[in-house]
Amino acid sequence: MKSVIHAACMAALAVVLTTAATGASSRDTERVTAPPVPTDLEVPEGNKLFFVGHAFGTQNYICLPSATAPAGVAWTLVGPQANLFDRHARQITTHFLSPNPDENGLARATWQDSEDTSAVWAKAVAISSDSNYVAPGAIPWLKLEVVGDARGPNNGRTLTVTTWIQRLNTTGGMAPATGCAASTNIGARTFVPYTADYFFYKKSGRPYWN
Repeated sequence: MKSVIHAACMAALAVVLTTAATGASSRDTERVTAPPVPTDLEVPEGNKLFFVGHAFGTQNYICLPSATAPAGVAWTLVGPQANLFDRHARQITTHFLSPNPDENGLARATWQDSEDTSAVWAKAVAISSDSNYVAPGAIPWLKLEVVGDARGPNNGRTLTVTTWIQRLNTTGGMAPATGCAASTNIGARTFVPYTADYFFYKKSGRPYWN
């Protein structure tokens, strides 16, 4: 019995040491599969899904002048604020808008790892509100291309391998139909609850470290 316990302990220790040595995250071993998507949201071949985060947060809007809106004002998206969780309900990532250092500070959608604080910035390159996929009243599904990354202060690199991100399975998040109908509403803000699943991809065969 002692030999069996000793062997099990040594095996567990080996896993811990291997993970520490490579910098890999346990999320890399999770079996995740993206749902069917419209063709233009498909990620190019040569990229592999390596984790999914289930987001709970808000889409944030401000009422601003608009030359195209009938009332001359309209709700304008100023960015998301959300936390992403894994399948065990552990927070793994935060999501927000911030300046991308790789584009001279251009504001981009940002994801930051909750453990090592590595981050990626991405731009939407395809959008879909196809009713065959997107729920009524939900913000669109997106395909986003990573356009910037940064390691954490202790050289954390969990997210820096990300190449593409899909925002799928959305609910809520659309700008309201009221509250921004006149010039007197300019500057008003609203925070609309939403949920989504974010699917993160990296180059096939590429580990977490560079």
